Amino acid sequence: MNLKELAAHVTVEFQKHYGRPPRWIVAAPGRVNVIGEHTDYNDGFVLPMAIERYAVMAADAADTPGQVNVYDTHFKESATIDISAPVTKGQPKWSNYIRGVFAGFQNRGVTIPALDVAFMSTVPLGGGLSSSAALEVCTATLMEAATGKAIDPIEKALLAQKAEHDFAGVPCGIMDQFISALGREGHLLLLDCRTRKTQLVPMSDPSVALLVINTNVKHELSGGEYAERRAQCEEAARNIGVKSLRDCTADQLDQAKGKLSEVVYRRARHVIGEIERTTHAAEGIRQSNWPTVGQFMYASHYALRDDYEVSCKELDVVVEIAEDIGYQGGVYGCRMTGGGFGGCCVALVKADCVNAITKKIAADYKAKTGIDAAIFASRPAAGATIIKG
Repeated sequence: MNLKELAAHVTVEFQKHYGRPPRWIVAAPGRVNVIGEHTDYNDGFVLPMAIERYAVMAADAADTPGQVNVYDTHFKESATIDISAPVTKGQPKWSNYIRGVFAGFQNRGVTIPALDVAFMSTVPLGGGLSSSAALEVCTATLMEAATGKAIDPIEKALLAQKAEHDFAGVPCGIMDQFISALGREGHLLLLDCRTRKTQLVPMSDPSVALLVINTNVKHELSGGEYAERRAQCEEAARNIGVKSLRDCTADQLDQAKGKLSEVVYRRARHVIGEIERTTHAAEGIRQSNWPTVGQFMYASHYALRDDYEVSCKELDVVVEIAEDIGYQGGVYGCRMTGGGFGGCCVALVKADCVNAITKKIAADYKAKTGIDAAIFASRPAAGATIIKG
């Protein structure tokens, strides 16, 4: 469903549940990171894109003072949030993303109005496409609509990020909330994670599309992998004598190789190379140089697989299938996206080959893994928006 159809659908669901039409309808997108993985906590660059998958909320003022009533139209589950005092964590679990945003507004001195809310999301859960950030930014956008007070999009993104830290216990970076709040249709967002400065990168060429391939696997890990990678990067920076790996060149890394263990050297090599690949890929996209952008995507995947060691068999299989289809079959490049160990790949493809590529990847992936992949194409979507207000 496109955004207009989603708005119509959630309106019907709101009417069915609450017995009247909604006054406000808002939406915020999920995202896919085109390139720039594990660079965020190294002060580097990332290049995300808002996808045409959204969290959508319909709402109206409620006659239940001191509370917000929220209805999840997909799982048919409700939450009641007490807003008469500082908002706290609660049940069901998904409501904490919403609660965290309300708490953020309370901390800004904003009175949360009593609301009836119905929401739905087409952002796949657990696939690394930021369903949580979409819900947080959507909630913040509803608050803007319902209170009539707009806030700066960067402040909105940071408020949503804090909600995830404090209420979901996930120490995420700034990328997910930034692209959901600041995305613009037809553009990617080059984000400098050190300065928080953003540049819109036009991607309006209708001959290309991005294909998101969800492997539908998420390998259960001991939980320490990300913290370990981060510590290894900090160790590399310390031994090289720089503030972060953002400040290190490939030459400096090679000169310091004797001071680093083999594993720490490889971790740093990925990060330093990935920061460079990301800025070069952004330039390639500006120039519509798709074969070059595709090569950067493949190089990113190999480094994530070999140097950073965050890929897995299923992600590698998808990239191998994409390579086999090749440029002649309409694939420019493909890579894992997100933290790793499962989740999604992203492929840059010729728009007129989307259907054939989708069928080929789905069939070959099923044959090689026994798993059904979920695949969809997306153009760069708009960020958070008030549809009716």
